[in-house]
Amino acid sequence: MALTGRTALLAAIGSLPVGILAPSWTGMLAVNAPLTLAILCDYAMAAPVRTLQFTRSGDTSVRLGDGADIQLTVTNPSRRRLRAQLRDAWAPSAAQTPTRLRLTVPAGERRRITTALRPTRRGDRQAERVTVRSYGPLGLAARQGNHHVPWTVRVLPPFASRKHLPSRLARLRELDGRTSVLTRGEGTEFDSLRTYVPGDDIRSIDWRATARQTTVAVRTWRPERDRHILIVLDTGRTSAGRVGDVPRLDAAMDAALLLTALASRAGDRVDLLAYDRRLRAQVQGRSAGDVLPAVVDALAPLEPELVETDARGLAATALARAPRSSLIVLLTGLDAAPVEEGLLPVLPQLTQRHTVLVASPGDPHIDRMAGNRGTIEGVYEAAAATQAQAQRLRTAEQLQRHGVTVVDASPDDLAPALADAYLALKAAGRL
Repeated sequence: MALTGRTALLAAIGSLPVGILAPSWTGMLAVNAPLTLAILCDYAMAAPVRTLQFTRSGDTSVRLGDGADIQLTVTNPSRRRLRAQLRDAWAPSAAQTPTRLRLTVPAGERRRITTALRPTRRGDRQAERVTVRSYGPLGLAARQGNHHVPWTVRVLPPFASRKHLPSRLARLRELDGRTSVLTRGEGTEFDSLRTYVPGDDIRSIDWRATARQTTVAVRTWRPERDRHILIVLDTGRTSAGRVGDVPRLDAAMDAALLLTALASRAGDRVDLLAYDRRLRAQVQGRSAGDVLPAVVDALAPLEPELVETDARGLAATALARAPRSSLIVLLTGLDAAPVEEGLLPVLPQLTQRHTVLVASPGDPHIDRMAGNRGTIEGVYEAAAATQAQAQRLRTAEQLQRHGVTVVDASPDDLAPALADAYLALKAAGRL
């Protein structure tokens, strides 16, 4: 039987897609046929959503803490004006603004909108989907649909320690002889002869040259270039612990970036690997100009894995990638159990062929606890902190007895301390 009048209108309304009607109108439809007809006409005149076309452009990478702008171009190929509310959805950690906006696109034209991102986490941040609600001229009804418009922004480590690079480069220039100071030590290159002055190492005296002239001559030396540095990041469970305001892995990354920048400027070759139970990231064989961007890009998506690090696998991987007489820089924790059970048994394999440096970010909260004395609770905290510090010191001494250089510093001081240790090894002729 055919439906007529109000019954036909209600049946037509019932067949409309979900979300077509503005919520404030749904209760009035059964008693107001003219309004119902107006809503149906408004829906019919709304621009279609499925035929809309979207393209993206803009930034593909940004440092953590900085902002990125992504442009979304909306093309309306239909014959109706698009009056829409648009939501460009990203992961919550992308911290986008605005989240929703009003948009009008005449028939056959296009409009570009900009979404600003200020990510709060490292890694790849991806656009989820674009949701469009297209309204009719009266704003009584709307068509709604989703479009998948892919785009990825890689959030890079902030590299906060780059502020220390100029001062370390100045020390490197002194060490390299381009300013005033030349050093002597095993594993250095001969530079020139000069007259002996009090305080010079007598081992630097060139007796043959002295015999040919009236003054004592000494050799000057400069540190060797083109040495090999292998930076190894431990991404096991201990790297997930927070020290200060950042995870231990993030503090280690910052130190690795400063060392990469400094060593590449010094003419040394820098490689990197991240390992826990398997290889997580690797940078190998890059030129001095390309190595820092490659390391930054490799570290961006890296996250700690909640597994115990396979120390034997880590040592075997490092040995396979490091030529003889390299400097292996291991960024890991100094917790007693992982070091004694995992690292110490494999150290002889590394120290037999290479110079090994272990760097670890300490926890500044433990240092603050060690100074508490005002209350009974504070005294207990100080005792626990002192015990933790003593255990950490014993672990470092165990490593040093195996010939390992140990850098133990707070997260903010780890990067410059590691750079200083690298320069000290060069000055001593061990690199």
